[in-house]
Parts: sequence; C-alpha cells; structure tokens
Amino acid sequence: MQLEAKSPEGPLAEKWDRHRFELKLVNPANKRKYTIIVVGTGLAGGAAAASLAELGYNVKNFCIQDSPRRAHSIAAQGGINAAKNYPNDGDSIRRLFYDTIKGGDFRSREANVYRLAQVSNQIIDHCVAQGIPFARDYGGLLANRSFGGAQVSRTFYARGQTGQQLLLGAYSSLSRQIAAGKVQMFPRREMLDLVLVDGRARGITARNLITGEIESHDAHAVVLATGGYGNVYFLSTNAMASNVTAAYRAYKKGACMANPSFTQIHPTCIPVHGTYQSKLTLMSESLRNDGRVWVPKKPGDNRKPELIPEADRDYYLERKYPSFGNLVPRDVASRNAKEQCDKGKGVGDTGLAVYLDFKDAIKRDGEEVIRKKYGNLFQMYEKITGDNPYETPMMIYPAVHYTMGGLWVDYNLMSTIDGLFVLGEANFSDHGANRLGASALMQGLADGYFIIPYTIGGYLAGTGFSEVNTDDEAFKESTAQVNAKVEKLLSIQGRRTVDDFHRELGHIMWEHCGMARNNESLEKAKSMVQTLRSEFWEDVLIPGVDKDFNQSLERAGRVADFLEFGELMIIDALSRQESCGCHFNEDYQTEEHEAKRDDENYSHVTAWEYTGDDREPVEHREPLVFENVQPTQRSYK
Repeated sequence: MQLEAKSPEGPLAEKWDRHRFELKLVNPANKRKYTIIVVGTGLAGGAAAASLAELGYNVKNFCIQDSPRRAHSIAAQGGINAAKNYPNDGDSIRRLFYDTIKGGDFRSREANVYRLAQVSNQIIDHCVAQGIPFARDYGGLLANRSFGGAQVSRTFYARGQTGQQLLLGAYSSLSRQIAAGKVQMFPRREMLDLVLVDGRARGITARNLITGEIESHDAHAVVLATGGYGNVYFLSTNAMASNVTAAYRAYKKGACMANPSFTQIHPTCIPVHGTYQSKLTLMSESLRNDGRVWVPKKPGDNRKPELIPEADRDYYLERKYPSFGNLVPRDVASRNAKEQCDKGKGVGDTGLAVYLDFKDAIKRDGEEVIRKKYGNLFQMYEKITGDNPYETPMMIYPAVHYTMGGLWVDYNLMSTIDGLFVLGEANFSDHGANRLGASALMQGLADGYFIIPYTIGGYLAGTGFSEVNTDDEAFKESTAQVNAKVEKLLSIQGRRTVDDFHRELGHIMWEHCGMARNNESLEKAKSMVQTLRSEFWEDVLIPGVDKDFNQSLERAGRVADFLEFGELMIIDALSRQESCGCHFNEDYQTEEHEAKRDDENYSHVTAWEYTGDDREPVEHREPLVFENVQPTQRSYK
C-alpha cells in the first residue's frame, strides 16, 4: 500500500487555491443525483452535513445522541483560534501555521496545517454571520485571549461555552437543511460497519439504539466525523458515549489507522476523586490566562493553600519556562504536573493535584472581571468539588482529553478507502504529536465548512459509479456479520460487567501508555491487554436482548473494540523509538526531561493496516518533508 498525501505542488501559500481550481466540479443540476452519508453531528459532522446539503447533495446524517446538538463538541470550553491579528500583536497566517507545526512537535503535514491556518479567518467571519455570541471588548469589537503554545492572543471565545455556541450555529444550519428536505436525520443510530462495493465506500450498517434493529444505508460516499478515542482509558474528559467503533470498523475494512499512540493529556482537569466515577471534568485551558499554577516547595507540605506564604510556593511553570510561563502547551504542562506530584509535592487528599490560583488576578482586575470571563467554569468547579475558586485555589491534575491519532487521510481528507472521507478528531491530519489549545474547534469547522465541500466534489465528479442499493450482497454480508457479533456477545453470559472490563483496560492504558511510557512497560501492557481481551470474550455479562433498548449491549460492542484498539496503540508506541509531543518515552529525553525527537529515523506518519484478528498489523510510513519550517528542539523557555 502506498500512502499518497496528494499535497499540491507550488508555494505553500498557493497550494489550497491552486488545488481548489484544479479539482473537478459537480454542476448544480447533478449534485441532487448524489447521496452522501455523514456519520456524526459535532462541529465537523454538523458543518459538513449542512454545507453539503446547502450545495444540493442529498445527505443522510447519523448520530448516537437523541439530538444533533448533543454531540460532544458542545463540551469544548475555551475558544477557537484564528489568525485575524485583531490585537495587532504580531499574528499572521504564517505564525499560526508555525505555532501549530511546532506545537505538534514537527509530526504533521505542512500543506494541511497551512490550509488550516488559511481558512481559520473564514471560520470566524462565517460564525459571526451565524450569530455566534463571541466575547467583545468595550468598543464592540471581537475579543481575543491567549492559549498555550502561542505568544499572541488569537483565541475567540464565548465565556467558557465556545463549543456549545459554535455547535448551535452548525445545528441551526443543519436544521434549515433538515426542514428543506435535503438532510435526512437519523438520531440514536450507531454505525457498526462500513460497506464496500468494488473497493469503494458505498454505505454503512447501523443499529437503531432504541429498537435494536440493524439497518442498511447506501450512498455514493461516506464521511466519518465521529470524534476521538480517549475513552479507551475509561476515565477521560470525553462524553460517556464517545468511542472508537465507527473508525475502528472502517480500519478493519481497509482504512489505515495513523499515529494512534498520540494521545493528549490535558493539564487542567478536576482530579480523580473516587474509584467508581465514570468520567473526568475538564477545566478550560483559558483559565491559565489568569490562574497561576503552583505547588508547595517542600514535599509533604499539607497546609491549606491560604496558609502557605509566597516564599514557600513554587510557581514551577513560570520558573522553568519564563517566555511562556503558565501558557506552555498541554503536553509540557501535564508532564510537569506529574513530575511535581512524583516528587511528593502534590496537593489534596490523594497527592495527585496541583493548585491553579486566581488570587493575583482577582486582586489585579477585580472579582467581577474574572466572573465575566470564567463565571460558568468557576460555578461548575464549585458544584463538583464544593470549593469556591474565588476564595481558594482550584486543584487540577492531567487527564486524557484529545486524540491526535485517527484514520489516515490525504490532502483531500480521504482515507485509504476510496470514497471514505474522515473529518475532525476522527482523522490524524493536522496536529502531529500534540494539539495546541483552541485548535480542535478550528479543525472541525475547517474540515466541515470549507474543505470537504470542495474535495468530495472532486471525488464524485471524477468517479464512475455503478448502481448500488441495500439489496446488494455486500450489504447483506455486512448485516450478517454485525448480527453474528451481537449474538456472540449476548451468548457469553459470564460474571463480569462491561464496565468492570473497561475500567481495568483503562487502568492498564493509563499506567503503561499514558503520560509517560517506556519499552518495558509497553511490552507488559501489550500482554496484559491480550489477556484481558481473552477474558472479556469468555466472562462478560450482558443482560437483556438485542431487539430492544440495551445500553449494556451498546457499551459491550464499544469496549470490545477498545480492547483491540488499545493493543494497536501500544504497538504504535513501541514502533516509535523517540519522544515527541504527547508520546513521551522515558528512554528518550533530554537532560532537562523534555521530549527528545529522532528526526533522522522517525520524521514520518505511521499508518497501520489491519491484517486479521490476532495478527500483527502492517506498518506503513508517510515521510514528512519540511520545506518551509526547520525542525528544531521544541523549547518554550
């Protein structure tokens, strides 16, 4: 298999314009002849479904929630990046491109990242036209704030609800197309298989989560916008329903999975408080604009924070990274928090937390100013912990958040399967080994609003399609395979619950393939996951029946995929004998404990090809060529 990125020729700044001109077009009268399936209704999926329908295509849109507006994009808090340079502080498309490449530790494709920076400004204009209530300054102009990994203020925001507001904008556009009859909406459906005809993606097999019925749906192309796989760790900031199933089932049909070990750990989360909690809560990175991160200088100092004087506090990020301070990227902040806790300086009952303190900001700007910026976040923190962050510092600790890995896509966002396009967090394309804050919303909307409408048209116009419908043998085979797996799960009738297996898997992944990894630990984890997977298929207990609303069955299918996918993550981590971004192999670090890349041997994307159950996947490599930036040791000092 050859991984052809299909990046256009020519100067970097001209590639996207040139490519759009060279793409074949579908004329307006012909667009209504094509049907496109879009799986997912978050920012990428909702934007894509609305945009494609607006162009005239017939769209079938699927989501596992009861409403498109409940997609996990709603949980994003802090903001969305764009290179508008409204503060006049030196920003530009080039600088946003460079910050993103550097933030990803030089493990992303130049052409894709530059395009992302280019369309970022269009996203803001589009969202303002939709009525998104971005924060504004006293004069009525759009406001910006800072985020980690950048020395300019380029993040547009709506208090701590930016994802919700942007999703409502996409949902409004989508609702218009549903009302116009151009989008057929399928809520409470889970994609369980991709259907190929003549080697092309021509449909999906889905389960109706209310009735349990298995459904077949045909189309001329399939778009996956199903989010990330962070819930492989059990505890993460992801919604409980977030999963890897759609992407993993596509992988088993021939779509390569790229860089699955690149998992972002977010430094600003509410710490774990109990063995049986189901998820973790993110506190926006935007809080690091005004909050100062610190721990006691003396290990084991368990005094209340207000009783610890300034002389006994270590503002370790400000001390170690004077240029960026508390706004270092997430991977750097996360590893440093872990390092402080490992030294015995952690705070709270567990010792696995650090302080995020707003005392100085409140003293400087006043409580009302801080309340206007972060009021809903402070309220959320107080409801969960019982502590008032206006009076006492927040306690935070890193948690699994975003996944940079995903299905491999070329410049057109098409996977290694013809006709299967992958958008947003479900693909690997833009963030390399670490995503900068406020870039997830940017990528999702860029892919959905401004990229896929062009590139999918080029595919449709340049492809001859045979007549296909759900009576074809490929759909019948897919349905039979899905039914067989459901029956197998229900037939086991073991003793352990699905959540019990999931929790154990998450513990293995967090301890051995989390914030820090090493070769010995990864090898151990691989064996442990294999053993756990065998136990799952012998001893899992799933009550109920298939033709019914059965959440245990839903979760069982997802955990079964996580048990296979977790091993793939470990295999990928072992294949990359270096440290870069969020992949921190303890055997490869500088004297100052920073990630140590090996550009000579690992300046590539690793994409894995499925070869069968219980068989090692085949590794493919896409070389990364840097013509416009010079990879350097990533420093935020």
